Amino acid sequence: MKAIVTAMIASLHAMPDKDSELVDEVLYGMTVEIIRDVNDAWVSIQTAYRYEGYCQKADLLQEEALASTWQQDAQYVVCQSFADVLQQPRIQSTKLLTLVRGSSIRVMSDEAVPEEWSAVLLVSGQIGYVRTKWLQPKITAHSLSEQQFRENVVDTALSYLTVPYRWGGKSPLGIDCSGLCSMAYMLNGVYIYRDARIVEGFPIVNIEQARMQKGDLIYFPGHIALYMGDDLYVHSSLGGNEVTINSLDAKHPLYRQDLATTILAVGTLYNSQKTS
Repeated sequence: MKAIVTAMIASLHAMPDKDSELVDEVLYGMTVEIIRDVNDAWVSIQTAYRYEGYCQKADLLQEEALASTWQQDAQYVVCQSFADVLQQPRIQSTKLLTLVRGSSIRVMSDEAVPEEWSAVLLVSGQIGYVRTKWLQPKITAHSLSEQQFRENVVDTALSYLTVPYRWGGKSPLGIDCSGLCSMAYMLNGVYIYRDARIVEGFPIVNIEQARMQKGDLIYFPGHIALYMGDDLYVHSSLGGNEVTINSLDAKHPLYRQDLATTILAVGTLYNSQKTS
């Protein structure tokens, strides 16, 4: 059975217990698959990118037909760190809810709405209003050239700069290393594995480090970063407490020896790369 996330951020836990490890976060408007009903408060779910965990029922709307329709019709995502959905298209209006970057929403056609505002349909069926510049159409990977995709994923990752580190996090409120990389790819139309390793069945494949290009992924023991080019990479650093930039160049002031000397693998979406 499918369900839709109705909370701003729904936490996925390792066990059906709020005190258990946070393993992931699912954002408003994302659809998930209910694996099994655990008890009155919890369900086991699988995300669209095949990650599993336990979620509170209060954060979901469990309606199969609506979830299937929503998945097709919610073709916009929030591209601002935070976006208030208001009752009326004016800044003085009452807030209905706040959404974070990556939340899925349905934009409605309404010629009476000022151009700087968009009418949006919420999961609840309510109509709200969001600033138009805070929304963007969902991107499909095949709509981008390889070069544009590479540029986009780097730009997306950089939009999270200084966001604090949060284990299991995946939003501007807090994000971990694999959350950052998976969101950078997801917001550009590609689902990669949620954790810091290459897994068969997902689109990332291993390549030699010498072939690494902008937008590829660097894997370390228990850690992952996104390569920016010029020996720089962006990552959510537990040691640095936030999303930051570091270098693989020992002469660079942002060099981190502990990472540069422990690279396990480099992964790419484009396995047709040629050695330069």
